[in-house]
Amino acid sequence: MAPGTGCTSETSTMSGGESLKEGSSSGEFSMEDQNGDTLGSLNHNIGKPPRDHSSMRHCTSSSWLLEAEPDIMIIGLKSTSEEKSEFSPILRSGCCSEKGPKQYMEDEFICVDILGEHVGGGEDLPSPAAFYGVFDGHGGIDAASFVKNNILKFIMEDSQFPSGTKKAVKNAFVKVDHAFKDASALDSSSGTTALTALVLGRVMLIANAGDSRAVLGKRGRALELSKDHKPNCTSERLRIEKLGGVIYDGYLNGQLSVARALGDWHIKGSKGSKSPLSSEPDLEEIVLTEEDEFLIMGCDGLWDVMSSQCAVTMVRKELMQHNDPTECAKGLVNEALQRNTCDNLTVLIVCFSKDPPPKIEIPKSHRRRSISAEGLDLLKGVLNGR
Repeated sequence: MAPGTGCTSETSTMSGGESLKEGSSSGEFSMEDQNGDTLGSLNHNIGKPPRDHSSMRHCTSSSWLLEAEPDIMIIGLKSTSEEKSEFSPILRSGCCSEKGPKQYMEDEFICVDILGEHVGGGEDLPSPAAFYGVFDGHGGIDAASFVKNNILKFIMEDSQFPSGTKKAVKNAFVKVDHAFKDASALDSSSGTTALTALVLGRVMLIANAGDSRAVLGKRGRALELSKDHKPNCTSERLRIEKLGGVIYDGYLNGQLSVARALGDWHIKGSKGSKSPLSSEPDLEEIVLTEEDEFLIMGCDGLWDVMSSQCAVTMVRKELMQHNDPTECAKGLVNEALQRNTCDNLTVLIVCFSKDPPPKIEIPKSHRRRSISAEGLDLLKGVLNGR
């Protein structure tokens, strides 16, 4: 990515649709956490910590949802059978994109809450139908802008869409990568990560190539729906070395800090050749339920300084206060800047209900507690100064 100096920058925010509006930052979060990563330690199997521990300050919050117990009551929820038969997502989104301390802005994003209106002729699409994407560029903006403007077209024009969405999305990633190389007016040596979310009815398909991350907020818990494609990751390292690539100090061929990306054709070589740098995405498909409250999509500038669980906790708390996904996205960006992120920042939040997350009540314990005679005698001695 381009080297950056200075920390003043412009902020673009977005709520639904596609048009970007200039906006001032607001809704700052104040979540000091000097006592350690309480969130991560409570639920270490669900939201893994960020990649760079040395530059990270952890997050604690009183709104953290403890591990589920039988006596936790969630107000306003239906039974599991009712949920399966009746739940239908109502989509709304907000985004914030910030240059941060970098000299240039190389991130792009796309937010389409109503896919049928965006593409026209969407009569065959289920309802709701939506598309979201975050593209973290490096070596210039050309790759990120090209992928943002074309990847949805390649998905919907694929012969497998909409009946075979997984195949259509995988094909689209490769096709848009090849089309970018053929665009002679653009710098094919620039590159970008690509993280997309396609929602068709209750089914959401996440596709990721690179180190951006998608995190699902599920009743206060963080569930990661994408894997960070870093060269030092064991599976990526084995794939890279098998194809003749090398890793120097965490960088693919000593050049890139990601193992998968679109563009970067100076590394990939000719089309059709096997390259250590892959444009093939990993896919994760889920069926949305009433427990799935929102999705956070962010570039690595966010996750370098914040754990997945911390982000989910912050967003849920703010949604319960003002129910505005755009303000939540601004809040995460502002918090990452306060934690001294060294990269561009783009955060996109998708809510699956028109209502804020429900209040969670944990009933008081009715267990009787007693103290032994020996303990009582010891306590009396302490109080009497013995």
